[in-house]
Amino acid sequence: MTNPPTPPVDVVLPCLDEAGALPWVLDRLPSGWRAIVVDNGSTDGSADLAAALGATVVREPVRGFGAACHAGLLAATADIVCFCDCDASLDPALLPSVADPVLRGDLDLVLGRRRPTSRGAWPPHARLANLELARRIRRRTGLRLHDLGPMRAARRTALLGLELADRRSGYPLEMLVRAADAGWRIAETDVPYAPRTGRSKVTGTWRGTWQAVQDMSAVLRQPTVGTAAQANQPAQPTLPVQPVQPAHPAHPVQAGQAAR
Repeated sequence: MTNPPTPPVDVVLPCLDEAGALPWVLDRLPSGWRAIVVDNGSTDGSADLAAALGATVVREPVRGFGAACHAGLLAATADIVCFCDCDASLDPALLPSVADPVLRGDLDLVLGRRRPTSRGAWPPHARLANLELARRIRRRTGLRLHDLGPMRAARRTALLGLELADRRSGYPLEMLVRAADAGWRIAETDVPYAPRTGRSKVTGTWRGTWQAVQDMSAVLRQPTVGTAAQANQPAQPTLPVQPVQPAHPAHPVQAGQAAR
């Protein structure tokens, strides 16, 4: 028996009660790319639905966004790994524009900078928190980024080499900070950001946003990781990747699907 071919890109989709969004999200994935849906304790049948739709399903019982993301990274086998929210706020069809600079070897980490498509897509408190974190990232790393970018791409072995430890909301920031400490070439590209399907578990509430900020503040207080030479040099700044502005397909909520 021969082993199945390794997919060109694995896409990690952390999932907690996203049954309303999963069909649209998985249908929008680029052809040949593998979806790794990491179920983080869903009670709405998300895991079974994802499996029925052809995704690889990983179950991570330890609650936390970072725990789900890292379980997906450990399950990945492709050279390039992308991360994307599983709530239909981001269009997986745009992932090639995020991953291509990494595939070409031009960049080491690319983040999708969220550009809201409507006023309701990004709550004001969450946007303000993101702006403050971006300011602190610039001060900590020298990178002039605008968003933590939940849609992102990097090489799997390099990500594993960062030895990420956070298992809550600080995981995306820890990835960025440790990559910067290691001198990675990092850039961002604009991606449309639509209203999510269903209820947000983090940024949809002031309490959730506050907890996320606390987790990320703890990451920013960590000492610089890397060699002495790397510690004395900021990450290599790069020009933004060409923004992505294709016609956004009908969003599940806009198309009349029932939001949970």
